[in-house]
Amino acid sequence: MGRHWTGPVPCVVLLALHCGVAALLPLCSAAPPSVGGDVSALLAFKRAVIDDPHSALADWTDADGNGSACDWRGVICSSPQGPVVSLRLSNASLKGFIAPELGQLTFLQELYLDHNLLFGTIPKQLGSMRNLRVLDLGANRLAGPIPPELSGLSSVSVINLHSNGLTGNIPPELGKLQNLVELRLDRNRLKGSIPGSNATGFSPMADTGYTAHAGLCPSPRLNVGDFSYNFLAGKIPPCLKYLPRSSFQGNCFQDEYSILQRAHQICTSASAAGHLKGFKRAPSDHKHDGVQQPTWLLVLEIATGVLLLVFVITGAITASRSCKLKPSIRISSWNRSKSWSDEITVLIDSDMLKSLPKLSRQELEVACEDFSNIIGSTPETVVYKGTMKDGPEVSVISLCAFEGHWTSQHELFYQNKVIDLARLNHENTAKFLGYCRESDPFSRMLVFEYASNGTLYEHLHYGEAAQFSWFRRMKIAIGIAQGLRYLHTELQPPFAISELNSNSVYVTEDFTPKLVDFECWKMLFSRHEKALGHFNNKASFRGRDSSEDKQADVQGNTFAFGVILLEIISGRLPYCKDKGYLVDWAIKYLQQPEEIGKLVDPELSNVRTEDLAVICSVVSRCIDPDPSKRPSMQIIAGALETGIDLSAAGILKESSLAWAELALSL
Repeated sequence: MGRHWTGPVPCVVLLALHCGVAALLPLCSAAPPSVGGDVSALLAFKRAVIDDPHSALADWTDADGNGSACDWRGVICSSPQGPVVSLRLSNASLKGFIAPELGQLTFLQELYLDHNLLFGTIPKQLGSMRNLRVLDLGANRLAGPIPPELSGLSSVSVINLHSNGLTGNIPPELGKLQNLVELRLDRNRLKGSIPGSNATGFSPMADTGYTAHAGLCPSPRLNVGDFSYNFLAGKIPPCLKYLPRSSFQGNCFQDEYSILQRAHQICTSASAAGHLKGFKRAPSDHKHDGVQQPTWLLVLEIATGVLLLVFVITGAITASRSCKLKPSIRISSWNRSKSWSDEITVLIDSDMLKSLPKLSRQELEVACEDFSNIIGSTPETVVYKGTMKDGPEVSVISLCAFEGHWTSQHELFYQNKVIDLARLNHENTAKFLGYCRESDPFSRMLVFEYASNGTLYEHLHYGEAAQFSWFRRMKIAIGIAQGLRYLHTELQPPFAISELNSNSVYVTEDFTPKLVDFECWKMLFSRHEKALGHFNNKASFRGRDSSEDKQADVQGNTFAFGVILLEIISGRLPYCKDKGYLVDWAIKYLQQPEEIGKLVDPELSNVRTEDLAVICSVVSRCIDPDPSKRPSMQIIAGALETGIDLSAAGILKESSLAWAELALSL
């Protein structure tokens, strides 16, 4: 007979019994989950968000020190004081990057960060979340490769990375994900072939054994896969042909199964990534081309065409006579009583607008991949990135307007703003390429040349200071000054940026700044008294502000430029809740020349003291409390050009590293 234990029950036995009884809890471990670690990881994510316009993270604080995030918006815990199991922040307009610390949420099962403005790369640390079931990062601005480390998400069933700017190849390691049911990689810039195998007869429910690194074919549960609108090439793996053919369209595949592929010249071009110039017609679409029509149907079509032509000619003659008899210039009141069509016809015949390049909504829709590539948004506008048929990358600004709310005043403001923006022609201003104005569907858009290197704000407050060197910062500062000098002093009437800040300065690959005015549409949709007064002003109907208002806007740009210079040298935000306004912090150092070195970002190297003195002198004059004492941009730009030496000789004299950087930028 066996012996029975009569002493105390060991702790190991109690722990085993506890795990057996609590099988429905998230996990059984020897120690309770680190809830404090979850709070730390979430706060790191909040710090990585640089713009939260809807205050989605406003209550993400640990002021009471209870170490729990369960009451925060978008956060779901397994119990009131348990670990975080779900993070839902979709459609929150969050702008920033994904903090690697999110990978520390070891009990997280759902991560929804889709439809935001997140940029940067996907952290490889996310692959350590073994309990994650849903990873949704779709419709953001993420770039770089898909981390192979995501193969560590052993429990994941849904991965959604669509509508980003991801590059590189699809990692074959994703084939390790045996629980994967849905994989969406569409509308990115992925290249290479889809990793698969030569096995045939695969079905999503087949009992297929796992083969390491064999690609996606071993995934036994993959029911939904979308690889469309990338730059994938080669042949579609036979084991994935159970998926709809539309899952592979818009690529560079070369087999009979694929449909609607990109044009051959785009696929073979060295700069094919991100380009969309049209699709080939599927072979199956030609099978009825040779069918002959009946004779009676052909006669009927000809007769109908002749009658239609007669009606068109008659209508054109009538309209021409009507236009000669009466000029059309009529402004309705703000509160209109007639239909939009009745009121708007008085404004669509602008000779100046007719001389500008007009683009159709259809070609912009193709260029922007069905308007899925969103790179920015405000309550008034949505900004898309696209590639035109003839090659250039563009930014398309679409007004958030509805036909039923669009008055003649709106239309007049839009037309005058288009004319105003079209006259800008300088190296440091965004190049206007055209406009779109259609009624069905109602569309009001503007098209500019795309600056591919992001905004100055992103480089200063997200990028690494060591990579954004002193030389590049000085080059950008002088470029902005030259652009403002052109807008303020060389144009008549002068042009002022509506809200000049580091977000309205875009940067090209060689770090040339481009000034944009995306915020000018706020007044158009504002319902405040100030906006109403603007529309009632006669000068406004001529498309020009009064000289007093224009001068005030120019002086406001001068102050804003001083703030941008402070951002450039310090790397600090213009305003921070904890530290207050940047100008208030800097003024005490600006007033003491021996203290200006404390304004410089401590991570910066190769700082030239002569340049710093010039910058601080200019800043002091730009932020003068009396607007009348602020110098013109003619004087400011001249001071920077004279005081800061960006010539090859000056750079070589200062630093050999800066010389190498100059050589790369040329």
